Amino acid sequence: MDILRFATAGSVDDGKSTLIGRLLFDSKAIFEDQLASVERTSRDRGEEGTNLALLTDGLRAEREQGITIDVAYRYFATPRRKFIIADTPGHIQYTRNMVTGASTADLAIILVDARNGLTEQSRRHAFLTTLLRVPHLVLAVNKMDLVGYDQRVFEEICAEFSKFATKLEVQDLTFIPISALNGDNVVDRSANIASDRNLIDVRFPVQYVIRPHASSDPELHDYRGYAGQVAGGVLKPGDEVLHMPSGFSTRIKRIELAGQEVEEAFPPMSVTLLLDDDVDISRGDLICRPNNRPSAAQDIEGMVCWMSADRPLAPRSRLVVKHTTRTVKAIVTDLHYRIDVNTLHRDENATQLGLNEIGRVRLRLTQPVFADPYSRNRLTGGMILIDEATNTTVGTVMITEAH
Repeated sequence: MDILRFATAGSVDDGKSTLIGRLLFDSKAIFEDQLASVERTSRDRGEEGTNLALLTDGLRAEREQGITIDVAYRYFATPRRKFIIADTPGHIQYTRNMVTGASTADLAIILVDARNGLTEQSRRHAFLTTLLRVPHLVLAVNKMDLVGYDQRVFEEICAEFSKFATKLEVQDLTFIPISALNGDNVVDRSANIASDRNLIDVRFPVQYVIRPHASSDPELHDYRGYAGQVAGGVLKPGDEVLHMPSGFSTRIKRIELAGQEVEEAFPPMSVTLLLDDDVDISRGDLICRPNNRPSAAQDIEGMVCWMSADRPLAPRSRLVVKHTTRTVKAIVTDLHYRIDVNTLHRDENATQLGLNEIGRVRLRLTQPVFADPYSRNRLTGGMILIDEATNTTVGTVMITEAH
Protein backbone atom coordinates (compact mmCIF):
# COMPACT_ATOMS: atom_id res chain seq x y z
CA MET A 1 0.00 0.00 0.00
CA ASP A 2 1.03 3.56 -0.68
CA ILE A 3 1.96 5.71 2.33
CA LEU A 4 1.05 9.37 2.60
CA ARG A 5 2.85 11.44 5.21
CA PHE A 6 1.22 14.75 6.00
CA ALA A 7 1.69 17.46 8.59
CA THR A 8 -0.60 20.10 10.03
CA ALA A 9 0.74 23.61 10.49
CA GLY A 10 -0.50 27.10 11.21
CA SER A 11 -0.90 29.53 14.07
CA VAL A 12 -1.82 28.62 17.65
CA ASP A 13 -5.48 27.72 18.29
CA ASP A 14 -6.28 27.34 14.60
CA GLY A 15 -7.54 23.81 15.28
CA LYS A 16 -4.74 21.52 14.12
CA SER A 17 -5.14 18.94 16.89
CA THR A 18 -8.93 19.09 16.62
CA LEU A 19 -8.72 18.45 12.88
CA ILE A 20 -6.60 15.33 13.39
CA GLY A 21 -8.81 14.15 16.26
CA ARG A 22 -11.89 14.57 14.06
CA LEU A 23 -10.17 12.78 11.20
CA LEU A 24 -9.24 9.82 13.43
CA PHE A 25 -12.70 9.75 15.01
CA ASP A 26 -14.71 9.93 11.79
CA SER A 27 -12.49 7.39 10.04
CA LYS A 28 -12.93 5.03 13.04
CA ALA A 29 -9.20 4.88 13.63
CA ILE A 30 -9.28 5.10 17.45
CA PHE A 31 -9.98 2.45 20.07
CA GLU A 32 -12.95 2.53 22.40
CA ASP A 33 -10.78 2.94 25.50
CA GLN A 34 -9.00 5.93 23.89
CA LEU A 35 -12.33 7.58 23.16
CA ALA A 36 -13.61 6.80 26.68
CA SER A 37 -10.48 8.39 28.19
CA VAL A 38 -10.90 11.54 26.08
CA GLU A 39 -14.61 11.77 26.93
CA ARG A 40 -13.82 11.39 30.65
CA THR A 41 -11.09 14.06 30.53
CA SER A 42 -13.37 16.44 28.61
CA ARG A 43 -16.15 15.89 31.16
CA ASP A 44 -13.81 16.42 34.11
CA ARG A 45 -12.69 19.73 32.60
CA GLY A 46 -16.28 20.88 32.22
CA GLU A 47 -16.18 21.03 28.45
CA GLU A 48 -19.25 20.71 26.26
CA GLY A 49 -18.98 17.59 24.13
CA THR A 50 -15.82 15.60 23.46
CA ASN A 51 -12.57 17.50 22.96
CA LEU A 52 -11.04 15.52 20.10
CA ALA A 53 -7.80 17.52 20.31
CA LEU A 54 -6.94 15.42 23.38
CA LEU A 55 -6.36 12.45 21.05
CA THR A 56 -3.07 14.05 19.94
CA ASP A 57 -2.17 16.33 22.84
CA GLY A 58 -0.66 13.67 25.05
CA LEU A 59 1.72 15.65 27.27
CA ARG A 60 0.38 16.84 30.62
CA ALA A 61 1.44 20.43 29.86
CA GLU A 62 -0.37 20.23 26.53
CA ARG A 63 -3.64 19.13 28.12
CA GLU A 64 -3.39 21.68 30.91
CA GLN A 65 -2.68 24.60 28.59
CA GLY A 66 -4.74 23.40 25.63
CA ILE A 67 -1.79 23.75 23.24
CA THR A 68 0.51 21.50 21.23
CA ILE A 69 4.17 21.55 22.27
CA ASP A 70 5.82 18.49 20.75
CA VAL A 71 5.19 16.82 17.40
CA ALA A 72 2.58 14.09 17.81
CA TYR A 73 2.50 11.30 15.23
CA ARG A 74 -0.67 9.33 14.54
CA TYR A 75 -1.28 6.47 12.13
CA PHE A 76 -4.33 5.15 10.34
CA ALA A 77 -5.19 3.41 7.09
CA THR A 78 -7.94 3.10 4.51
CA PRO A 79 -8.33 0.21 2.06
CA ARG A 80 -6.30 2.24 -0.45
CA ARG A 81 -3.60 3.98 1.55
CA LYS A 82 -1.74 4.20 4.86
CA PHE A 83 -1.38 7.59 6.55
CA ILE A 84 1.20 9.02 8.93
CA ILE A 85 0.08 12.32 10.48
CA ALA A 86 2.38 14.81 12.19
CA ASP A 87 0.50 17.24 14.45
CA THR A 88 2.91 20.16 14.80
CA PRO A 89 2.77 23.03 17.32
CA GLY A 90 1.64 26.53 16.39
CA HIS A 91 3.49 28.62 19.00
CA ILE A 92 6.42 30.57 17.59
CA GLN A 93 8.81 29.21 20.24
CA TYR A 94 8.12 25.68 18.98
CA THR A 95 8.78 26.46 15.30
CA ARG A 96 11.72 24.06 15.40
CA ASN A 97 9.28 21.23 16.23
CA MET A 98 7.13 22.24 13.24
CA VAL A 99 10.18 22.01 10.95
CA THR A 100 10.90 18.52 12.28
CA GLY A 101 7.35 17.33 11.64
CA ALA A 102 7.10 18.81 8.14
CA SER A 103 10.57 17.77 6.93
CA THR A 104 9.40 14.30 5.86
CA ALA A 105 5.86 15.22 4.79
CA ASP A 106 4.43 14.68 1.32
CA LEU A 107 1.62 17.12 2.06
CA ALA A 108 1.13 19.99 4.49
CA ILE A 109 -2.19 21.31 5.75
CA ILE A 110 -1.92 24.97 6.76
CA LEU A 111 -4.86 25.78 9.01
CA VAL A 112 -6.26 29.31 9.23
CA ASP A 113 -8.91 30.48 11.67
CA ALA A 114 -11.69 31.95 9.53
CA ARG A 115 -12.24 34.67 12.16
CA ASN A 116 -8.61 35.84 12.22
CA GLY A 117 -7.41 35.28 8.67
CA LEU A 118 -3.72 34.92 7.86
CA THR A 119 -1.32 35.57 10.74
CA GLU A 120 2.45 35.96 10.84
CA GLN A 121 2.79 32.37 12.02
CA SER A 122 0.55 31.14 9.20
CA ARG A 123 2.84 32.84 6.70
CA ARG A 124 5.96 31.55 8.48
CA HIS A 125 4.72 27.95 8.38
CA ALA A 126 3.66 28.25 4.73
CA PHE A 127 7.08 29.63 3.81
CA LEU A 128 8.86 26.88 5.77
CA THR A 129 6.86 24.13 4.06
CA THR A 130 7.93 25.44 0.65
CA LEU A 131 11.55 25.70 1.82
CA LEU A 132 11.30 22.09 2.97
CA ARG A 133 9.98 21.20 -0.50
CA VAL A 134 6.73 19.72 0.73
CA PRO A 135 5.20 19.13 -2.71
CA HIS A 136 1.50 19.49 -1.88
CA LEU A 137 -0.02 22.32 0.15
CA VAL A 138 -3.59 22.57 1.42
CA LEU A 139 -4.90 25.77 2.97
CA ALA A 140 -7.73 24.69 5.27
CA VAL A 141 -9.88 27.61 6.37
CA ASN A 142 -11.15 26.27 9.69
CA LYS A 143 -13.93 27.30 12.06
CA MET A 144 -16.26 28.22 9.21
CA ASP A 145 -19.14 27.46 11.58
CA LEU A 146 -18.11 30.47 13.70
CA VAL A 147 -18.51 32.85 10.72
CA GLY A 148 -21.84 31.39 9.64
CA TYR A 149 -20.26 29.49 6.75
CA ASP A 150 -19.86 32.82 4.96
CA GLN A 151 -18.45 32.15 1.49
CA ARG A 152 -17.13 35.71 1.22
CA VAL A 153 -14.86 35.18 4.27
CA PHE A 154 -13.45 32.02 2.72
CA GLU A 155 -12.82 33.66 -0.65
CA GLU A 156 -11.09 36.69 0.92
CA ILE A 157 -8.66 34.46 2.85
CA CYS A 158 -7.97 32.40 -0.29
CA ALA A 159 -7.27 35.55 -2.30
CA GLU A 160 -4.91 36.90 0.37
CA PHE A 161 -3.00 33.63 0.58
CA SER A 162 -2.86 33.28 -3.22
CA LYS A 163 -1.21 36.69 -3.41
CA PHE A 164 1.29 35.68 -0.73
CA ALA A 165 1.93 32.31 -2.46
CA THR A 166 3.05 34.01 -5.68
CA LYS A 167 6.29 34.82 -3.84
CA LEU A 168 6.78 31.16 -2.86
CA GLU A 169 7.68 28.07 -4.85
CA VAL A 170 4.35 26.30 -4.43
CA GLN A 171 3.97 23.24 -6.65
CA ASP A 172 0.39 22.31 -5.77
CA LEU A 173 -2.05 24.42 -3.76
CA THR A 174 -5.62 23.55 -2.76
CA PHE A 175 -8.13 25.56 -0.68
CA ILE A 176 -10.73 23.80 1.50
CA PRO A 177 -13.30 25.36 3.89
CA ILE A 178 -13.77 23.15 6.96
CA SER A 179 -15.10 22.94 10.48
CA ALA A 180 -12.87 20.52 12.35
CA LEU A 181 -15.09 20.72 15.43
CA ASN A 182 -18.23 19.65 13.56
CA GLY A 183 -16.52 17.48 10.96
CA ASP A 184 -17.51 19.54 7.89
CA ASN A 185 -15.32 18.67 4.87
CA VAL A 186 -12.92 16.60 6.98
CA VAL A 187 -13.57 12.96 6.03
CA ASP A 188 -14.30 12.81 2.31
CA ARG A 189 -13.03 11.05 -0.75
CA SER A 190 -9.78 12.71 -1.85
CA ALA A 191 -7.90 12.70 -5.16
CA ASN A 192 -4.91 10.41 -5.55
CA ILE A 193 -1.56 12.02 -4.73
CA ALA A 194 1.25 11.04 -7.00
CA SER A 195 4.60 9.91 -5.67
CA ASP A 196 7.05 12.80 -5.40
CA ARG A 197 10.09 10.75 -4.48
CA ASN A 198 13.10 11.05 -6.76
CA LEU A 199 13.24 7.72 -8.60
CA ILE A 200 15.80 8.89 -11.18
CA ASP A 201 18.95 9.91 -9.29
CA VAL A 202 20.36 6.88 -7.46
CA ARG A 203 21.60 7.90 -4.00
CA PHE A 204 22.51 5.38 -1.31
CA PRO A 205 24.31 6.85 1.75
CA VAL A 206 26.08 4.04 3.57
CA GLN A 207 25.12 3.87 7.22
CA TYR A 208 26.81 0.69 8.40
CA VAL A 209 29.11 -2.05 7.07
CA ILE A 210 27.91 -5.54 8.03
CA ARG A 211 30.66 -8.12 8.58
CA PRO A 212 29.40 -11.11 10.67
CA HIS A 213 32.77 -12.98 10.59
CA ALA A 214 30.93 -16.24 11.32
CA SER A 215 33.54 -18.89 10.67
CA SER A 216 31.03 -21.65 11.42
CA ASP A 217 28.85 -20.61 8.47
CA PRO A 218 30.60 -20.58 5.07
CA GLU A 219 27.89 -18.28 3.74
CA LEU A 220 28.70 -15.62 6.31
CA HIS A 221 32.47 -16.01 6.56
CA ASP A 222 33.15 -13.61 3.70
CA TYR A 223 29.89 -11.68 3.98
CA ARG A 224 30.26 -7.95 3.42
CA GLY A 225 27.07 -5.91 3.20
CA TYR A 226 26.48 -2.16 3.10
CA ALA A 227 23.38 -1.07 4.99
CA GLY A 228 21.50 2.19 4.58
CA GLN A 229 18.34 3.91 3.44
CA VAL A 230 17.78 4.53 -0.25
CA ALA A 231 17.66 8.30 -0.70
CA GLY A 232 16.89 8.30 -4.42
CA GLY A 233 16.52 6.20 -7.53
CA VAL A 234 15.84 2.49 -8.01
CA LEU A 235 18.51 -0.15 -7.33
CA LYS A 236 18.42 -3.68 -8.80
CA PRO A 237 20.83 -6.64 -8.79
CA GLY A 238 23.19 -6.36 -11.75
CA ASP A 239 23.13 -2.56 -11.82
CA GLU A 240 26.45 -0.80 -12.28
CA VAL A 241 27.13 1.59 -9.40
CA LEU A 242 29.90 3.94 -8.37
CA HIS A 243 31.39 4.53 -4.92
CA MET A 244 32.09 8.03 -3.68
CA PRO A 245 34.62 9.33 -2.78
CA SER A 246 36.92 6.71 -4.37
CA GLY A 247 35.31 6.75 -7.83
CA PHE A 248 35.54 2.95 -8.15
CA SER A 249 32.68 1.27 -9.98
CA THR A 250 31.23 -2.20 -9.46
CA ARG A 251 27.91 -4.02 -9.77
CA ILE A 252 25.23 -4.95 -7.27
CA LYS A 253 25.35 -8.69 -6.56
CA ARG A 254 22.15 -8.79 -4.50
CA ILE A 255 19.89 -6.70 -2.30
CA GLU A 256 18.59 -7.85 1.08
CA LEU A 257 15.72 -6.53 3.16
CA ALA A 258 15.45 -7.95 6.69
CA GLY A 259 17.53 -10.96 5.65
CA GLN A 260 15.48 -11.72 2.53
CA GLU A 261 16.56 -11.06 -1.05
CA VAL A 262 14.51 -8.49 -2.96
CA GLU A 263 14.42 -7.67 -6.67
CA GLU A 264 14.69 -3.90 -6.27
CA ALA A 265 15.07 -1.11 -3.71
CA PHE A 266 13.68 2.42 -3.83
CA PRO A 267 13.04 5.29 -1.38
CA PRO A 268 12.48 5.08 1.54
CA MET A 269 13.48 1.39 1.87
CA SER A 270 16.29 0.48 4.28
CA VAL A 271 18.27 -2.35 2.69
CA THR A 272 21.67 -4.03 2.55
CA LEU A 273 23.64 -4.03 -0.70
CA LEU A 274 26.16 -6.76 -1.56
CA LEU A 275 28.58 -5.87 -4.36
CA ASP A 276 30.59 -7.92 -6.86
CA ASP A 277 33.94 -6.38 -5.86
CA ASP A 278 35.59 -5.63 -2.53
CA VAL A 279 35.63 -1.85 -2.37
CA ASP A 280 36.82 0.09 0.69
CA ILE A 281 33.46 1.53 1.76
CA SER A 282 32.61 2.97 5.17
CA ARG A 283 29.91 4.97 6.94
CA GLY A 284 29.33 8.36 5.32
CA ASP A 285 30.26 7.17 1.83
CA LEU A 286 27.72 7.15 -0.98
CA ILE A 287 26.76 4.77 -3.77
CA CYS A 288 25.35 6.26 -6.98
CA ARG A 289 25.37 5.75 -10.78
CA PRO A 290 28.66 6.24 -12.68
CA ASN A 291 27.15 8.93 -14.92
CA ASN A 292 24.87 10.54 -12.34
CA ARG A 293 26.84 11.77 -9.36
CA PRO A 294 26.05 14.33 -6.67
CA SER A 295 28.50 17.13 -6.03
CA ALA A 296 31.42 16.37 -3.72
CA ALA A 297 31.25 19.76 -2.04
CA GLN A 298 32.97 21.63 0.77
CA ASP A 299 31.32 24.99 0.04
CA ILE A 300 27.59 24.98 0.65
CA GLU A 301 25.03 27.69 -0.10
CA GLY A 302 21.67 27.19 1.54
CA MET A 303 18.61 28.50 3.33
CA VAL A 304 18.84 28.15 7.10
CA CYS A 305 16.08 27.96 9.68
CA TRP A 306 17.79 28.84 12.99
CA MET A 307 16.40 27.02 16.04
CA SER A 308 18.54 28.15 18.97
CA ALA A 309 17.48 30.69 21.57
CA ASP A 310 20.86 30.42 23.35
CA ARG A 311 23.10 31.64 20.54
CA PRO A 312 22.60 33.44 17.22
CA LEU A 313 23.97 32.32 13.87
CA ALA A 314 26.58 34.77 12.62
CA PRO A 315 29.59 34.78 10.29
CA ARG A 316 32.51 32.82 11.79
CA SER A 317 30.15 30.62 13.81
CA ARG A 318 31.57 27.12 14.16
CA LEU A 319 29.18 24.19 13.94
CA VAL A 320 28.94 20.47 13.31
CA VAL A 321 27.06 19.48 10.16
CA LYS A 322 25.20 16.19 9.76
CA HIS A 323 24.45 15.35 6.13
CA THR A 324 22.87 11.93 5.43
CA THR A 325 25.24 9.58 7.30
CA ARG A 326 28.29 11.85 7.24
CA THR A 327 29.18 14.25 10.08
CA VAL A 328 31.77 17.01 9.55
CA LYS A 329 32.73 20.35 11.06
CA ALA A 330 31.87 23.66 9.41
CA ILE A 331 32.21 27.41 9.69
CA VAL A 332 29.76 30.06 8.52
CA THR A 333 31.66 32.17 6.00
CA ASP A 334 28.83 34.49 4.90
CA LEU A 335 25.33 35.52 5.94
CA HIS A 336 23.87 36.85 2.68
CA TYR A 337 20.50 37.99 4.00
CA ARG A 338 17.72 37.43 6.50
CA ILE A 339 14.11 37.05 5.30
CA ASP A 340 11.11 38.89 6.74
CA VAL A 341 8.48 36.14 6.74
CA ASN A 342 5.64 38.67 6.46
CA THR A 343 6.85 40.44 3.33
CA LEU A 344 9.59 38.02 2.14
CA HIS A 345 11.88 41.06 1.99
CA ARG A 346 15.61 40.22 2.03
CA ASP A 347 17.48 42.16 4.69
CA GLU A 348 21.02 42.16 3.28
CA ASN A 349 22.29 44.23 6.20
CA ALA A 350 21.51 41.51 8.76
CA THR A 351 24.49 40.47 10.85
CA GLN A 352 22.95 37.40 12.53
CA LEU A 353 19.97 35.05 12.68
CA GLY A 354 18.04 34.65 15.93
CA LEU A 355 15.54 32.04 17.08
CA ASN A 356 13.09 31.00 14.32
CA GLU A 357 14.65 33.39 11.79
CA ILE A 358 15.37 32.31 8.23
CA GLY A 359 18.20 33.42 5.96
CA ARG A 360 20.68 32.42 3.32
CA VAL A 361 24.22 31.48 4.34
CA ARG A 362 27.42 30.04 2.98
CA LEU A 363 29.20 27.25 4.86
CA ARG A 364 32.74 25.94 4.50
CA LEU A 365 33.11 22.29 5.54
CA THR A 366 36.27 20.54 6.73
CA GLN A 367 35.48 17.53 4.52
CA PRO A 368 33.34 17.19 1.39
CA VAL A 369 29.77 15.93 1.50
CA PHE A 370 27.96 14.34 -1.44
CA ALA A 371 25.09 16.73 -1.95
CA ASP A 372 22.30 17.63 -4.35
CA PRO A 373 20.15 20.78 -4.34
CA TYR A 374 17.23 20.39 -1.92
CA SER A 375 14.85 21.02 -4.81
CA ARG A 376 16.15 17.82 -6.44
CA ASN A 377 16.48 15.53 -3.43
CA ARG A 378 15.26 16.33 0.07
CA LEU A 379 17.55 13.77 1.75
CA THR A 380 20.86 14.56 0.06
CA GLY A 381 19.89 18.24 -0.12
CA GLY A 382 19.22 18.74 3.59
CA MET A 383 21.61 19.20 6.52
CA ILE A 384 21.32 19.51 10.29
CA LEU A 385 23.42 22.04 12.21
CA ILE A 386 24.67 20.95 15.64
CA ASP A 387 26.24 22.97 18.46
CA GLU A 388 29.78 21.70 19.08
CA ALA A 389 29.64 22.30 22.82
CA THR A 390 26.18 21.01 23.73
CA ASN A 391 25.57 18.55 20.87
CA THR A 392 22.07 20.00 20.40
CA THR A 393 20.45 20.66 17.03
CA VAL A 394 20.47 24.41 16.40
CA GLY A 395 19.43 24.70 12.76
CA THR A 396 18.48 23.09 9.48
CA VAL A 397 19.83 23.82 6.00
CA MET A 398 18.11 23.43 2.63
CA ILE A 399 20.98 23.32 0.11
CA THR A 400 20.65 25.57 -2.93
CA GLU A 401 24.19 25.21 -4.31
CA ALA A 402 27.06 22.86 -3.56
CA HIS A 403 30.60 23.16 -4.95
